Amino acid sequence: MIPPAYLFLTAFSLVPVVVGLALLGGWWMLLIPAYAWIVLSLLDAVAGVDTTNPDPNSDADLFWHKMLTWVWPPMQFALVFGGIAYASRVMGTWESVGLMAGIGIVSGAIGINFAHELMHQKNKWERLAADLLMTMVAYGHFRSEHLLVHHRYIGTPRDPVTARYNEGFPRFFIRVLWQCLTSSWKAEAALLARAGQPWYARRNPFWRYLGFSLGFALLAYAIAGWWGVALWALQAYVAVLHLELVNYVEHYGLVRKHLGDGKYEPVRPHHSWNAGHKVTNWFLINLQRHSDHHYKPDRRFPLLQTYDEAEAPQLPYGYPLMVALANVPPLYRRVMNPRVKAWRARYYPEITDWTPYKDGTNPMPR
Repeated sequence: MIPPAYLFLTAFSLVPVVVGLALLGGWWMLLIPAYAWIVLSLLDAVAGVDTTNPDPNSDADLFWHKMLTWVWPPMQFALVFGGIAYASRVMGTWESVGLMAGIGIVSGAIGINFAHELMHQKNKWERLAADLLMTMVAYGHFRSEHLLVHHRYIGTPRDPVTARYNEGFPRFFIRVLWQCLTSSWKAEAALLARAGQPWYARRNPFWRYLGFSLGFALLAYAIAGWWGVALWALQAYVAVLHLELVNYVEHYGLVRKHLGDGKYEPVRPHHSWNAGHKVTNWFLINLQRHSDHHYKPDRRFPLLQTYDEAEAPQLPYGYPLMVALANVPPLYRRVMNPRVKAWRARYYPEITDWTPYKDGTNPMPR
């Protein structure tokens, strides 16, 4: 049975939380990350995991599920730029910083996640909505990187966002900021070259990414001058930070086996970490069923499947708590490295020496 759409309204719960705390002002701003990381993790502990799967071939009407993603872009627009207006006119400096950082959690945890769902669709207007959400946080190239690089090269050295075994998040974050930009640019340029067009052709989506981002920056300037631009950039930074924290958690230490001659085994569910925690799957529209997303990228979020330990590696906690742990690399390694080693023994018992894999990532074939 497909989960009813109203369960996924949990994602929208952050909006009234942010608005309410903004009206209270002061130290209340600190409760925004507390809700996103702590409250949701406690609810996960109470609600447990969901091991049921909908029929992936169901022809049920998903209109209301889709509607959730369609109504989000204007809501986020109002939250971000309404937040800039409110902060610049009513709040002090540190209150403004706290509010826009909190809004960055919303545009990262919810907005980018909804953009991720939209960018995987075939029709142009849903992809345009994804571009608007991503450029609202100045990270438009994520669509190119995600579709052209990440899904193709997951678990190989050519995928920047496959976190290496023993790689701490701070090092990962600095690395992917540059590598995702360059890899996505090269991927789009290669597509244009195959079509006989130069990199500067009008169809290069990077011009759209740049234009939309500049447009949002100009709007922030029109609202509150350079202070408005700074506040907009702050929420964008926090949003991107959350995106890459999730990317880090989703594939940490997992690789695809190199078959020789530059070829890798096909992507399977065991190449992504799976999590069945109910509340955060409602909150993140099933993003934690990530093993199935990579196995069948064209599935809409209500139809995504979950897997047991025999089919895919399992995270011990939902994303909110895993993201919090990722900010403390020694603690994260203590929790996850034994699980990576168990994953190696389960799925690749024939590999007894992982040294050539450079701490868990197979070397780039020449």
